[in-house]
Formats: sequence, C-alpha cells, structure tokens
Amino acid sequence: MDAERISIAETCLRAAREGSLSFPEIVGKLIAAGFEGYMVDYRRNSQTYYLPDGDSVPMDMQPSAGNVAAAFDTTEVERLVRWAQANPADYSYVAFCEKAKAAGCAGYLVSFLGRRVVYFGRTAETHVERFPK
Repeated sequence: MDAERISIAETCLRAAREGSLSFPEIVGKLIAAGFEGYMVDYRRNSQTYYLPDGDSVPMDMQPSAGNVAAAFDTTEVERLVRWAQANPADYSYVAFCEKAKAAGCAGYLVSFLGRRVVYFGRTAETHVERFPK
C-alpha cells in the first residue's frame, strides 16, 4: 500500500478517536482514497483498511476500557448506533467503543460497496446497519 493511502487511513483513525471528523466525513475521505471498507477488531485493538485489489493495511487502535462482554446485546448495539448518528454533546467515539464492548460487540465491518456496517459478537451474532440515505 502506498504511503499516501496509509497516511489517509491513519488520519481517519486518529480523527475518529479525537472527534475531529464525523463518520460520514471519514467514509468520504476513505472512499476518495480508493478504500472499499475497513474492519474494527476490539479484541485485538486494531483496524484494517481494505482496497479492492486485496491489499490492506492493519493499524493499532488505542485500547478502550473494558473487555468484550460474552453476550451480544443487539438492542443495545442498535441504541448505540442511534446515539452516534444523533451526535449529541455527550457522544464520543471512545465512549461508543467502551459501551459497544460492554454490549458484547467484538468488532464491526464497514462496507462502502454494500453501504452497511455489520456489528458482530464473540459468538458471531450480528446486527446490520445500512448507511442512512
């Protein structure tokens, strides 16, 4: 992967944590750079960004507090997504990650091509969110 794309992915990862870019802005930057999606893995504290040709770049995330709960709470994950979409004053990506782990979310896969995010638990239970129109 070329240095420019790696830099864009690093910028987006940092911006999510700092709250300096919204999810739609991050998606726009990654699509413009040619990425087709990315995956967050809370158990490994990593994000991997994917290109259509199969190339990828894994990056370490700063660990968030807590462990991934054993049970996947679909209702809570959906509530957290709505919280993130509303972007109230008390929202932060760090808090989202901590709460998602407590709800049993082990990670999520973002597909720009499919316009959806698949959240998954330790037992491979899933919750699918389509991108808003």
